[in-house]
This record gives sequence, structure tokens and C-alpha cells, in this order.
Amino acid sequence: VQLQASGGGLVQAGGSLRLFCVASGRTFGVYGWFRQAPGKEREFVAASSWRGDRKFYTDSVKGRFTVSRDNRNNTMYLRMNSLKPEDTAVYYCAANRDGSPQGMAVMGGDYWGQGTQVTVSS
Repeated sequence: VQLQASGGGLVQAGGSLRLFCVASGRTFGVYGWFRQAPGKEREFVAASSWRGDRKFYTDSVKGRFTVSRDNRNNTMYLRMNSLKPEDTAVYYCAANRDGSPQGMAVMGGDYWGQGTQVTVSS
């Protein structure tokens, strides 16, 4: 199983970025994104059922971030709009064999991608 994340970068406050995560090796029940800011613990950002019928977001990103997936190429996305300096972090994609998006928020991921840096300047 492999998760390969990319798409991070430097953006001004108010701007947008889209993160990508290509998954391979098996099917999953839930996929999502976490982030870790300097000096802080890793925190949950967003998760979705594999079919996309259930999604869950942490309060600080609701209305700004969207998690989605493309069946054709097994790629997961995190679209981030209206970015704020406090969104600066290393972002990690994750996937679970089964469970729920809310469950991922509590339990974390079974599988992890490497991080991709997102920096938002003020």
C-alpha cells in the first residue's frame, strides 16, 4: 500500500491550493487529510467515505476546504480556499481499511502518505 501526496507550496493569505494524494495497493473505506504545524501535534483536517456520501471536516476549515476523490485515477484531493496563515503546516493524506470519516478523525489513519508543506504568508 502506498499513498503519495503532493501539491503543497507557498501562497498568500486568501489564496487557494489543491493537494493531491495518489493511492495504490488496495481499496479503502475512508480517506482523509491531517496536518502538523511547527511545534504542534498532528491534527485532523477532513475525511470522506470512499464513495463520497459522508464527509467530515474540522470546524476551522468548514466552508473553505473540500475533500474529494477521482475514481478514474485513484487520486484523493484536498481543495483549500481562503487560506489563512494559521493553515500553514505539513499536510498528510491518510486512508483506512474501513470505518467512518468521524472515526478517522478520532483514530487516525491505517496508512499514511508522506507530508507536503503548505505555507500561507500574511
